[in-house]
Amino acid sequence: MTDKHDHTHDHDHDFEDDIIVLVDEDDVEHIFTVLEYVEIDEQVYAVLLPEENPEDGAFIFRVEIDEDGEEILMDIEDDDEFEKVVAILESDELD
Repeated sequence: MTDKHDHTHDHDHDFEDDIIVLVDEDDVEHIFTVLEYVEIDEQVYAVLLPEENPEDGAFIFRVEIDEDGEEILMDIEDDDEFEKVVAILESDELD
């Protein structure tokens, strides 16, 4: 996947089981189910399950706001940040 993902939905972080379509760098569409949105240290993350191969596990993206005020999903490039998010998601800290 690429750093910037287009998605075709509106939500308010309370919706789960939302379906979104992400477009990769080759303009191939991938359908995902939003499992949850979580806020960690004032940063929102989206946990997505791919429709194509759900047994491969979920993807975690950072939710950013672009210059037009639209939400975009970004890859988490920092290994420490990614590991922290995974550790919190796997723990009970989000209750």
